[in-house]
Amino acid sequence: MSLIQLLLIAAIQGITEWLPISSSAHVLLLSDTFGADGRDELLLNAVSNLGTLAAMLVYFRKDVASAIVGGFELAAAPVTKQRLSPGARLAACVIIATPIALVAALLYEGFLPESAQNALRSIPTVAGATIVFGLLLWWADVKGPRTRKEEDMTFLHALMIGATQAVAAIIPGTSRSGITMTAARALGYERTEAARFSMLIGAPILAAAGLYGAYGLATADPDSGALLSFSDGMVVAAVAFITGLASIWGLMALLKKMSFLPFVIYRVALGILLFAMMPYMATT
Repeated sequence: MSLIQLLLIAAIQGITEWLPISSSAHVLLLSDTFGADGRDELLLNAVSNLGTLAAMLVYFRKDVASAIVGGFELAAAPVTKQRLSPGARLAACVIIATPIALVAALLYEGFLPESAQNALRSIPTVAGATIVFGLLLWWADVKGPRTRKEEDMTFLHALMIGATQAVAAIIPGTSRSGITMTAARALGYERTEAARFSMLIGAPILAAAGLYGAYGLATADPDSGALLSFSDGMVVAAVAFITGLASIWGLMALLKKMSFLPFVIYRVALGILLFAMMPYMATT
C-alpha cells in the first residue's frame, strides 16, 4: 500500500467514525481493495482512532473540560444522595457507560480465536450488520416523541447506552456511534443530545484503541514489513483528526434540521453493495 492509499483510508475513517454509518465497513472495503491484511487493517484503525478522538475532544472541549472537573469532584466526594453538578453527572455517566464495552473489547482481542475474529470480520458479517443496525436506527428514530436532554440522563440510561458499545466492539459493521445513538433515541433523547452523548462516551474506547495502535507501532520490529512506520502513523492520525472534526461539525449541524433517515438509506445501500461485491473481494 502506498502512502496515498493509507491517507485515503485515514480520511474515510475520520469522516465515518462519528457518523452512524459504520467506519469499519468503509475501512474493510478500502483495505480489501488496497490489499491490506486483517492485522494491518486493525492497526490502521487503531492509529486513526487517535486522530478522531482528538477531533471530538476539540469540538466538545467545553463538555470535556466540564467532565474532567466533574471527575475530580467525584473523586473528592463519591456519588451520594446530594445533587451533583452538571459536570460531575456527565463524568459519572461517561464512567458508567464504559466498562462493559472495554471488557468486551479485551475479551475479543485476548481470548477470541483468530479464526473466529476473521469470521466476524468477514464481508457477509459486516454487510449484514450494516443493514440490520441501520434499520434499528430508523426504528428508534421514528418511534414516538424524543425530547429528553442531558439533564434528563439517568445512570441507568448511561449504562444501557454504553453497554451497546460492546456489540460494536465485537461485530464490525454495527457502528459504535450508530448503535449508541440508536439506544439514546430509543430511550427518548433528542437527536443532537443522542449524538453528543454517543461521542463523549466513545472517548475512553477510542483512547484505548488508539494507545493500543500506538504501542503496536512503537514496538514493531522494523524488519517485520509492518504496514505503518511510526511517522506514517502520525500522519494518518493527523488526517483522521482533520476529517473527523469536519464530520462532527457537519453531523451536529444536520441533526438540527433532519432525521437519521439519510444515514439509514446510506447504510442499507452500502450493505447491499458489499454483498454484491463479495464475489470480487477477498474475505479476511
